[in-house]
Amino acid sequence: MDDKSFKPLFSIPVIVAALGYFVDIYDLLLFSIVRRPSLTSLGIPEGSLLIEGEFLLQVQMIGLLLGGIIWGIMGDKKGRLSVLFGSILLYSLANIANGFVTDVHQYAVLRFIAGIGLAGELGAGITLVSESLPTRLRGYGTTLVATVGLLGAVVANFVVRSSADWRTAFFIGGGLGLLLLIARISVFESGIYLKVKEQHVQRGNFFMLFTKKERLLRFLGCIFIGTPIWYVIGILIFAAPEIAGALHVTGKISAGDAVMWSYIGLAVGDLSSGILSQLFKSRKKVVLLYILLTLIFVLVYLFSKSISPNWFYFNCFLLGIGTGYWALFVTIAAEQFGTNLRSTVATTVPNFIRGTVVPITMLFKFFRGEVGVIQGALWVGLITVVIALLAFRLIDETFSRDMNFVEQD
Repeated sequence: MDDKSFKPLFSIPVIVAALGYFVDIYDLLLFSIVRRPSLTSLGIPEGSLLIEGEFLLQVQMIGLLLGGIIWGIMGDKKGRLSVLFGSILLYSLANIANGFVTDVHQYAVLRFIAGIGLAGELGAGITLVSESLPTRLRGYGTTLVATVGLLGAVVANFVVRSSADWRTAFFIGGGLGLLLLIARISVFESGIYLKVKEQHVQRGNFFMLFTKKERLLRFLGCIFIGTPIWYVIGILIFAAPEIAGALHVTGKISAGDAVMWSYIGLAVGDLSSGILSQLFKSRKKVVLLYILLTLIFVLVYLFSKSISPNWFYFNCFLLGIGTGYWALFVTIAAEQFGTNLRSTVATTVPNFIRGTVVPITMLFKFFRGEVGVIQGALWVGLITVVIALLAFRLIDETFSRDMNFVEQD
Protein backbone atom coordinates (compact mmCIF):
# COMPACT_ATOMS: atom_id res chain seq x y z
CA MET A 1 0.00 0.00 0.00
CA ASP A 2 1.70 3.24 -1.10
CA ASP A 3 1.56 6.61 0.66
CA LYS A 4 -1.04 7.96 -1.74
CA SER A 5 -3.55 5.45 -0.44
CA PHE A 6 -3.60 7.29 2.89
CA LYS A 7 -4.46 10.68 1.38
CA PRO A 8 -8.19 10.46 2.24
CA LEU A 9 -7.20 10.44 5.93
CA PHE A 10 -6.27 14.09 5.60
CA SER A 11 -9.38 15.19 3.72
CA ILE A 12 -11.39 18.20 4.87
CA PRO A 13 -14.16 16.16 6.61
CA VAL A 14 -11.59 14.31 8.73
CA ILE A 15 -9.59 17.44 9.61
CA VAL A 16 -12.67 19.47 10.50
CA ALA A 17 -14.18 16.61 12.51
CA ALA A 18 -10.91 16.27 14.44
CA LEU A 19 -10.75 20.00 15.18
CA GLY A 20 -14.42 19.98 16.17
CA TYR A 21 -13.88 17.17 18.64
CA PHE A 22 -10.79 19.01 19.94
CA VAL A 23 -12.93 22.04 20.84
CA ASP A 24 -15.68 19.73 22.15
CA ILE A 25 -13.29 18.02 24.59
CA TYR A 26 -11.77 21.36 25.62
CA ASP A 27 -15.19 22.62 26.66
CA LEU A 28 -16.43 19.30 28.05
CA LEU A 29 -13.46 18.81 30.41
CA LEU A 30 -12.91 22.47 31.25
CA PHE A 31 -15.39 22.31 34.11
CA SER A 32 -13.52 19.39 35.70
CA ILE A 33 -10.32 21.46 35.53
CA VAL A 34 -11.77 24.69 36.96
CA ARG A 35 -14.22 23.04 39.38
CA ARG A 36 -12.38 23.98 42.54
CA PRO A 37 -11.23 27.55 41.69
CA SER A 38 -14.55 28.48 40.03
CA LEU A 39 -16.70 27.24 42.91
CA THR A 40 -14.36 28.78 45.48
CA SER A 41 -14.66 32.16 43.75
CA LEU A 42 -18.47 31.79 43.88
CA GLY A 43 -18.29 31.44 47.67
CA ILE A 44 -18.59 27.65 48.06
CA PRO A 45 -16.69 26.43 51.16
CA GLU A 46 -13.90 23.84 50.87
CA GLY A 47 -15.98 21.07 52.43
CA SER A 48 -18.72 21.41 49.81
CA LEU A 49 -16.54 21.65 46.67
CA LEU A 50 -16.88 17.96 45.75
CA ILE A 51 -20.63 17.81 46.47
CA GLU A 52 -21.43 20.98 44.47
CA GLY A 53 -19.04 19.88 41.74
CA GLU A 54 -20.77 16.50 41.45
CA PHE A 55 -24.13 18.28 41.20
CA LEU A 56 -22.93 20.50 38.34
CA LEU A 57 -21.32 17.53 36.58
CA GLN A 58 -24.59 15.60 36.82
CA VAL A 59 -26.51 18.57 35.39
CA GLN A 60 -24.04 18.78 32.49
CA MET A 61 -24.34 15.04 31.84
CA ILE A 62 -28.15 15.18 31.87
CA GLY A 63 -27.83 17.87 29.19
CA LEU A 64 -25.55 15.56 27.21
CA LEU A 65 -28.06 12.73 27.55
CA LEU A 66 -30.93 14.86 26.25
CA GLY A 67 -28.78 16.45 23.57
CA GLY A 68 -27.62 13.06 22.35
CA ILE A 69 -31.18 12.10 21.49
CA ILE A 70 -32.01 15.47 19.90
CA TRP A 71 -28.88 15.77 17.76
CA GLY A 72 -28.82 12.08 16.86
CA ILE A 73 -32.34 12.21 15.44
CA MET A 74 -31.58 15.48 13.65
CA GLY A 75 -28.44 13.96 12.11
CA ASP A 76 -30.49 11.26 10.39
CA LYS A 77 -33.46 13.48 9.53
CA LYS A 78 -31.74 16.72 8.49
CA GLY A 79 -28.17 15.62 7.79
CA ARG A 80 -24.82 15.29 9.55
CA LEU A 81 -23.75 18.87 8.78
CA SER A 82 -26.82 20.45 10.38
CA VAL A 83 -25.81 18.82 13.67
CA LEU A 84 -22.17 19.89 13.35
CA PHE A 85 -23.23 23.51 12.86
CA GLY A 86 -26.07 23.66 15.37
CA SER A 87 -24.35 21.86 18.24
CA ILE A 88 -21.13 23.84 18.11
CA LEU A 89 -23.01 27.16 17.95
CA LEU A 90 -25.06 26.24 21.04
CA TYR A 91 -22.20 25.07 23.23
CA SER A 92 -19.91 27.91 22.14
CA LEU A 93 -22.43 30.55 23.18
CA ALA A 94 -23.20 28.67 26.42
CA ASN A 95 -19.52 28.51 27.37
CA ILE A 96 -19.01 32.20 26.70
CA ALA A 97 -21.99 32.88 28.96
CA ASN A 98 -20.42 30.55 31.56
CA GLY A 99 -17.68 33.13 32.01
CA PHE A 100 -20.23 35.59 33.43
CA VAL A 101 -21.92 33.42 36.10
CA THR A 102 -22.25 34.81 39.61
CA ASP A 103 -23.80 31.86 41.48
CA VAL A 104 -24.16 28.08 41.32
CA HIS A 105 -27.74 28.21 39.95
CA GLN A 106 -26.62 30.18 36.87
CA TYR A 107 -23.66 27.83 36.56
CA ALA A 108 -26.00 24.82 36.56
CA VAL A 109 -28.34 26.23 33.90
CA LEU A 110 -25.46 27.04 31.56
CA ARG A 111 -23.71 23.69 32.12
CA PHE A 112 -27.01 22.03 31.17
CA ILE A 113 -27.30 24.09 27.97
CA ALA A 114 -23.64 23.53 27.15
CA GLY A 115 -24.17 19.80 27.72
CA ILE A 116 -26.97 19.73 25.15
CA GLY A 117 -24.70 21.46 22.63
CA LEU A 118 -21.66 19.29 23.37
CA ALA A 119 -23.71 16.14 22.75
CA GLY A 120 -23.82 16.50 18.97
CA GLU A 121 -20.18 16.93 18.01
CA LEU A 122 -18.60 13.49 18.32
CA GLY A 123 -21.42 11.33 16.93
CA ALA A 124 -22.01 13.52 13.87
CA GLY A 125 -18.27 13.81 13.21
CA ILE A 126 -17.61 10.07 13.50
CA THR A 127 -20.65 9.30 11.34
CA LEU A 128 -19.53 11.73 8.63
CA VAL A 129 -15.96 10.42 8.65
CA SER A 130 -16.96 6.74 8.67
CA GLU A 131 -19.26 7.32 5.68
CA SER A 132 -16.75 9.46 3.78
CA LEU A 133 -13.65 7.23 4.00
CA PRO A 134 -13.02 3.94 2.16
CA THR A 135 -13.59 0.85 4.32
CA ARG A 136 -9.87 0.05 4.72
CA LEU A 137 -9.19 3.52 6.21
CA ARG A 138 -12.31 3.94 8.34
CA GLY A 139 -10.66 2.77 11.56
CA TYR A 140 -7.65 5.01 11.01
CA GLY A 141 -9.91 8.00 10.29
CA THR A 142 -12.01 7.70 13.44
CA THR A 143 -8.84 7.07 15.46
CA LEU A 144 -7.28 10.24 14.08
CA VAL A 145 -10.39 12.26 14.98
CA ALA A 146 -10.43 10.94 18.55
CA THR A 147 -6.68 11.26 19.12
CA VAL A 148 -6.54 14.88 18.00
CA GLY A 149 -9.78 15.69 19.81
CA LEU A 150 -8.71 14.29 23.17
CA LEU A 151 -5.75 16.67 23.25
CA GLY A 152 -8.31 19.44 23.80
CA ALA A 153 -8.22 18.52 27.50
CA VAL A 154 -4.46 19.09 27.54
CA VAL A 155 -4.82 22.52 25.96
CA ALA A 156 -7.63 23.41 28.38
CA ASN A 157 -5.30 22.72 31.31
CA PHE A 158 -2.54 24.87 29.82
CA VAL A 159 -4.99 27.70 29.15
CA VAL A 160 -6.18 27.63 32.76
CA ARG A 161 -2.60 27.60 34.03
CA SER A 162 -1.43 30.43 31.79
CA SER A 163 -4.44 32.72 32.24
CA ALA A 164 -4.92 31.88 35.95
CA ASP A 165 -8.59 32.82 35.43
CA TRP A 166 -11.34 30.26 34.95
CA ARG A 167 -13.66 32.82 33.34
CA THR A 168 -11.11 33.59 30.62
CA ALA A 169 -10.75 29.86 29.93
CA PHE A 170 -14.50 29.63 29.23
CA PHE A 171 -14.32 32.68 26.91
CA ILE A 172 -11.45 31.08 24.96
CA GLY A 173 -13.34 27.80 24.56
CA GLY A 174 -16.44 29.55 23.24
CA GLY A 175 -14.34 31.67 20.89
CA LEU A 176 -12.58 28.61 19.47
CA GLY A 177 -15.95 27.05 18.75
CA LEU A 178 -17.19 30.09 16.86
CA LEU A 179 -13.98 30.17 14.80
CA LEU A 180 -14.52 26.52 13.91
CA LEU A 181 -17.88 27.37 12.36
CA ILE A 182 -16.01 29.24 9.63
CA ALA A 183 -13.95 26.15 8.79
CA ARG A 184 -17.11 24.04 8.61
CA ILE A 185 -18.41 26.01 5.60
CA SER A 186 -16.13 23.98 3.30
CA VAL A 187 -17.41 20.57 4.48
CA PHE A 188 -19.82 18.61 2.28
CA GLU A 189 -22.59 16.23 3.33
CA SER A 190 -21.99 12.46 3.32
CA GLY A 191 -22.70 10.91 -0.09
CA ILE A 192 -24.10 7.75 1.54
CA TYR A 193 -26.56 9.85 3.54
CA LEU A 194 -27.65 11.83 0.46
CA LYS A 195 -28.48 8.56 -1.33
CA VAL A 196 -30.56 7.29 1.58
CA LYS A 197 -32.31 10.66 1.80
CA GLU A 198 -33.75 9.99 -1.67
CA GLN A 199 -35.17 6.62 -0.59
CA HIS A 200 -38.52 6.05 1.09
CA VAL A 201 -37.18 4.79 4.42
CA GLN A 202 -37.67 6.05 7.95
CA ARG A 203 -34.73 8.18 9.06
CA GLY A 204 -33.88 9.10 12.62
CA ASN A 205 -36.76 7.17 14.20
CA PHE A 206 -35.34 6.66 17.69
CA PHE A 207 -38.11 4.21 18.59
CA MET A 208 -37.00 1.82 15.82
CA LEU A 209 -34.20 0.84 18.20
CA PHE A 210 -36.83 -0.74 20.46
CA THR A 211 -39.04 -2.51 17.90
CA LYS A 212 -36.80 -5.55 17.44
CA LYS A 213 -35.13 -7.43 20.28
CA GLU A 214 -31.94 -8.10 18.30
CA ARG A 215 -31.58 -4.41 17.39
CA LEU A 216 -32.25 -3.29 20.96
CA LEU A 217 -29.62 -5.68 22.33
CA ARG A 218 -27.07 -4.37 19.83
CA PHE A 219 -27.88 -0.82 20.94
CA LEU A 220 -27.56 -1.66 24.63
CA GLY A 221 -24.32 -3.53 23.96
CA CYS A 222 -22.86 -0.48 22.20
CA ILE A 223 -23.74 1.68 25.19
CA PHE A 224 -22.55 -0.45 28.07
CA ILE A 225 -19.18 -1.57 26.69
CA GLY A 226 -18.16 2.04 27.37
CA THR A 227 -19.24 2.10 31.03
CA PRO A 228 -15.69 1.90 32.50
CA ILE A 229 -14.56 4.89 30.42
CA TRP A 230 -16.76 7.44 32.13
CA TYR A 231 -16.40 5.76 35.49
CA VAL A 232 -12.70 6.57 35.21
CA ILE A 233 -13.24 10.12 33.92
CA GLY A 234 -16.29 11.00 36.02
CA ILE A 235 -15.15 9.45 39.32
CA LEU A 236 -11.44 8.64 39.50
CA ILE A 237 -10.16 11.67 37.57
CA PHE A 238 -12.88 14.17 38.51
CA ALA A 239 -12.33 13.47 42.22
CA ALA A 240 -8.55 13.03 41.89
CA PRO A 241 -7.66 15.61 44.61
CA GLU A 242 -9.97 13.92 47.12
CA ILE A 243 -8.83 10.40 46.16
CA ALA A 244 -5.19 11.49 46.42
CA GLY A 245 -5.90 12.75 49.93
CA ALA A 246 -7.39 9.39 50.92
CA LEU A 247 -4.31 7.64 49.46
CA HIS A 248 -1.99 9.96 51.43
CA VAL A 249 -0.18 11.17 48.32
CA THR A 250 2.85 13.11 49.53
CA GLY A 251 2.04 16.40 47.78
CA LYS A 252 -0.84 18.50 46.49
CA ILE A 253 -2.70 17.18 43.43
CA SER A 254 -4.08 19.55 40.79
CA ALA A 255 -7.40 18.52 39.23
CA GLY A 256 -6.26 20.10 35.96
CA ASP A 257 -3.03 18.10 35.86
CA ALA A 258 -4.94 14.88 36.64
CA VAL A 259 -7.29 15.58 33.73
CA MET A 260 -4.39 16.52 31.45
CA TRP A 261 -2.36 13.36 32.12
CA SER A 262 -5.36 11.09 31.86
CA TYR A 263 -6.28 12.62 28.51
CA ILE A 264 -2.74 12.35 27.21
CA GLY A 265 -3.09 8.67 28.11
CA LEU A 266 -6.48 8.55 26.38
CA ALA A 267 -4.95 9.98 23.20
CA VAL A 268 -2.15 7.38 23.34
CA GLY A 269 -4.68 4.64 24.05
CA ASP A 270 -7.01 5.69 21.24
CA LEU A 271 -4.14 5.87 18.77
CA SER A 272 -2.78 2.45 19.78
CA SER A 273 -6.19 0.74 19.98
CA GLY A 274 -7.15 2.07 16.56
CA ILE A 275 -3.92 0.82 15.00
CA LEU A 276 -4.24 -2.56 16.75
CA SER A 277 -7.80 -2.97 15.47
CA GLN A 278 -6.53 -2.42 11.92
CA LEU A 279 -3.64 -4.86 12.39
CA PHE A 280 -5.79 -7.56 14.02
CA LYS A 281 -8.71 -6.81 11.67
CA SER A 282 -11.03 -6.84 14.66
CA ARG A 283 -12.80 -4.23 16.76
CA LYS A 284 -14.07 -6.62 19.45
CA LYS A 285 -10.78 -8.27 20.39
CA VAL A 286 -9.12 -4.90 20.99
CA VAL A 287 -12.07 -3.54 22.99
CA LEU A 288 -11.89 -6.61 25.27
CA LEU A 289 -8.15 -6.10 25.74
CA TYR A 290 -8.61 -2.46 26.77
CA ILE A 291 -11.47 -3.21 29.17
CA LEU A 292 -9.17 -5.65 30.98
CA LEU A 293 -6.33 -3.10 30.93
CA THR A 294 -8.69 -0.56 32.49
CA LEU A 295 -9.43 -2.99 35.32
CA ILE A 296 -5.73 -3.52 35.99
CA PHE A 297 -4.93 0.20 35.97
CA VAL A 298 -7.91 1.00 38.24
CA LEU A 299 -6.48 -1.43 40.82
CA VAL A 300 -3.04 0.16 40.49
CA TYR A 301 -4.53 3.65 40.91
CA LEU A 302 -6.61 2.80 43.98
CA PHE A 303 -3.98 0.77 45.83
CA SER A 304 -0.93 3.01 45.32
CA LYS A 305 -0.65 4.62 48.75
CA SER A 306 1.78 7.29 49.99
CA ILE A 307 3.23 7.86 46.52
CA SER A 308 4.60 11.11 45.11
CA PRO A 309 2.43 13.43 42.98
CA ASN A 310 4.45 12.45 39.90
CA TRP A 311 3.63 8.77 40.43
CA PHE A 312 -0.02 9.68 41.00
CA TYR A 313 -0.11 11.55 37.67
CA PHE A 314 1.56 8.56 36.01
CA ASN A 315 -1.28 6.39 37.30
CA CYS A 316 -3.74 8.90 35.79
CA PHE A 317 -1.85 8.49 32.50
CA LEU A 318 -2.21 4.69 32.75
CA LEU A 319 -5.95 5.03 33.39
CA GLY A 320 -6.18 7.08 30.22
CA ILE A 321 -4.41 4.39 28.19
CA GLY A 322 -6.73 1.71 29.55
CA THR A 323 -9.85 3.65 28.64
CA GLY A 324 -8.37 4.55 25.25
CA TYR A 325 -10.90 2.50 23.33
CA TRP A 326 -13.27 5.50 23.13
CA ALA A 327 -12.79 5.91 19.36
CA LEU A 328 -13.32 2.18 18.79
CA PHE A 329 -16.39 2.26 21.01
CA VAL A 330 -18.03 5.05 18.96
CA THR A 331 -16.85 3.55 15.65
CA ILE A 332 -18.46 0.22 16.58
CA ALA A 333 -21.72 2.05 17.32
CA ALA A 334 -21.63 3.76 13.90
CA GLU A 335 -20.84 0.50 12.11
CA GLN A 336 -23.51 -1.59 13.86
CA PHE A 337 -26.48 0.26 12.34
CA GLY A 338 -27.78 1.29 8.92
CA THR A 339 -27.47 4.77 7.42
CA ASN A 340 -31.03 5.74 8.37
CA LEU A 341 -30.22 5.21 12.09
CA ARG A 342 -26.45 5.66 12.11
CA SER A 343 -26.31 9.24 13.36
CA THR A 344 -29.01 8.53 15.95
CA VAL A 345 -26.98 5.66 17.39
CA ALA A 346 -23.51 7.17 17.02
CA THR A 347 -24.66 10.33 18.79
CA THR A 348 -26.87 8.83 21.51
CA VAL A 349 -24.48 6.02 22.49
CA PRO A 350 -21.52 8.14 23.69
CA ASN A 351 -23.87 10.58 25.41
CA PHE A 352 -25.84 7.83 27.12
CA ILE A 353 -22.51 6.61 28.48
CA ARG A 354 -21.64 10.13 29.60
CA GLY A 355 -25.09 10.22 31.18
CA THR A 356 -24.26 7.14 33.25
CA VAL A 357 -22.06 9.45 35.30
CA VAL A 358 -25.28 10.45 37.11
CA PRO A 359 -26.11 6.99 38.55
CA ILE A 360 -22.41 6.13 38.89
CA THR A 361 -21.85 9.28 40.96
CA MET A 362 -24.88 8.49 43.12
CA LEU A 363 -23.55 4.95 43.61
CA PHE A 364 -20.11 6.29 44.50
CA LYS A 365 -21.65 8.70 47.00
CA PHE A 366 -23.50 5.81 48.65
CA PHE A 367 -20.49 3.49 48.80
CA ARG A 368 -18.06 6.12 50.07
CA GLY A 369 -20.50 6.86 52.89
CA GLU A 370 -20.51 3.16 53.79
CA VAL A 371 -16.93 1.99 53.18
CA GLY A 372 -14.90 5.13 52.43
CA VAL A 373 -13.62 6.85 49.30
CA ILE A 374 -11.16 4.20 48.09
CA GLN A 375 -13.28 1.10 48.72
CA GLY A 376 -16.32 2.93 47.38
CA ALA A 377 -14.52 3.80 44.14
CA LEU A 378 -13.28 0.20 43.87
CA TRP A 379 -16.75 -1.33 44.18
CA VAL A 380 -18.21 1.07 41.61
CA GLY A 381 -15.33 0.28 39.25
CA LEU A 382 -15.82 -3.47 39.53
CA ILE A 383 -19.53 -3.08 38.78
CA THR A 384 -18.85 -1.02 35.62
CA VAL A 385 -16.28 -3.52 34.33
CA VAL A 386 -18.67 -6.46 34.86
CA ILE A 387 -21.40 -4.55 32.99
CA ALA A 388 -19.00 -3.86 30.11
CA LEU A 389 -17.96 -7.53 29.87
CA LEU A 390 -21.60 -8.64 29.77
CA ALA A 391 -22.42 -6.02 27.12
CA PHE A 392 -19.42 -7.13 25.05
CA ARG A 393 -21.31 -10.31 24.14
CA LEU A 394 -24.18 -8.33 22.58
CA ILE A 395 -22.24 -6.54 19.82
CA ASP A 396 -21.20 -7.81 16.40
CA GLU A 397 -17.75 -7.73 14.87
CA THR A 398 -17.91 -4.82 12.39
CA PHE A 399 -14.42 -4.58 10.93
CA SER A 400 -14.60 -3.96 7.15
CA ARG A 401 -18.40 -3.86 7.18
CA ASP A 402 -19.98 -2.08 4.21
CA MET A 403 -21.68 1.08 5.52
CA ASN A 404 -24.14 1.38 2.64
CA PHE A 405 -27.18 -0.35 4.17
CA VAL A 406 -30.36 0.64 6.01
CA GLU A 407 -32.34 -0.67 8.97
CA GLN A 408 -35.72 -2.11 8.05
CA ASP A 409 -38.91 -1.54 10.07
